[in-house]
Formats: sequence, structure tokens, C-alpha cells
Amino acid sequence: MSEQSGGPSVHGGRRFATTRWSQVLAAGQDPDAAGAQALADLCEAYWYPLYAYVRRWGFDADRAQDLTKQFFARLLEKTYLRETDPTRGRFRSFLLASLRHFLSNERDRAGAVKRGGRVAVLSLEMEGAEGRYSLEPPDEDTPERVFERRWAMTLLERTLARLRREFREAGKAGQLARLEGYLTGERDTLPYAELSRELGMSEGAIKVAVHRLRRRFGALLREEIGETVSDPSQVDDEIRELFRVLARPAHE
Repeated sequence: MSEQSGGPSVHGGRRFATTRWSQVLAAGQDPDAAGAQALADLCEAYWYPLYAYVRRWGFDADRAQDLTKQFFARLLEKTYLRETDPTRGRFRSFLLASLRHFLSNERDRAGAVKRGGRVAVLSLEMEGAEGRYSLEPPDEDTPERVFERRWAMTLLERTLARLRREFREAGKAGQLARLEGYLTGERDTLPYAELSRELGMSEGAIKVAVHRLRRRFGALLREEIGETVSDPSQVDDEIRELFRVLARPAHE
């Protein structure tokens, strides 16, 4: 009997949430439409770190777009899903290992999929990919380091987008705009006393609001990361890895 995404299941006395990546792993053993759609959703969310990795391998922008799309076309084939190794618990690790293998095979081979070809199932906004890549730090980090950094930033960006959507739907977008600096650590964030006057709130209320904001952001981040691992027990390790990557200076 299949489980609904996000619903709990019980294994050995412990409760596990069915995540998108665990759906993909299950579909690898018994292919179904839900698993294929879960994989497509993950690919749409995390295509840019792969593009940045391919660019750092030395391919130009057009070729990098071609290769990234070819890779996703291969990944989304049901035959490929059946070959998914269920021991690879993290989507991030699986994706990078698969891309390395793909590029090793494709470097000296003409691409079999034309730009915009067999990945119509994905709405990849690759037109802006090179613009994003041009903003990458002009350092000499390895493709793996670039991938890790962009993966971490994508997780944070997606989490912040969810938080903004929640506040907008609650009619509190303006409040979030004023408090967001406390979340992101921006240096020009107003002192509590000045912000309390601006928002008509006490300093104590501002502190409570910031505390709740950080707590909600943390919860959403855990949910976002949880979709990319097969076991929720891996989330804490992924969070530690995320912040290790973001804190690491170039050429470490």
C-alpha cells in the first residue's frame, strides 16, 4: 500500500515522513507515476547547482545548457529510475555522482539530445542560467565546491521564498521586509529601538517577532532539506554540512 507524500509511516517503531526523494527511491524498485513526478519536482528545484558544476568543468554556456538538459532527460527515464541505488540516502550525493558519470561519458561524445529536447516535463528557466553564473565568485574553486555552495544557497533561497509567501498570504509582507535583515544578518539592519518606533511595536514585541521568524525559518529549512533525503534522521547532518559549506572561505 502506497503512502501519501508527507504522511508518516512506521518502520521499526520509528515514524518517518515520506519525502520526495524517498518516493524516488521506492519508484526505483517499483516505477510509478508518483515517483517520476517527485524526481521531476526535485530536478526543477535543484537544476542550477548542476549547471554551475558543468560550467566549472570548462564547458561554455550553450554546451553547459545542452549537457544539463541531456542529463535530466537521462535521469527522468524510467529505466534509469530502476537503476537508482537505494543505499544513496541523499539526493545531493546521488545527483552529483550521477552527473560526474554522465559528463565522463559525454565529454568526447556529440550530444544525442538537442537543446530544449526530451525534457519538456521540466520547466527549467535556463535562459537566466548564465546570468546567475556570471555572479559566481571569480575564484578557482573546483566544480564540486561550486556545486556544494550553490546547493546550499538554493536551499536557503527556496526556504526564504516559502517564508515570504507565508507572510504575504497572511497580509504581513511589509513586516517581514523590515524584519528579514535580522534573519539574513544584513549589516544595515535597524536597531530594535528604531524599528519599534517605525512599526509601532515595543522592543519586546520586536524581539519576540524576530525569535518566531528565526524559528519558522528553521522549521521550513528542515522541511526543504527533508525532501532531499530518504531518512529524516539525516536532516541534522545536512544542516551542519550546509552551514559548513557556506562558512568555508574560497581555496580552503
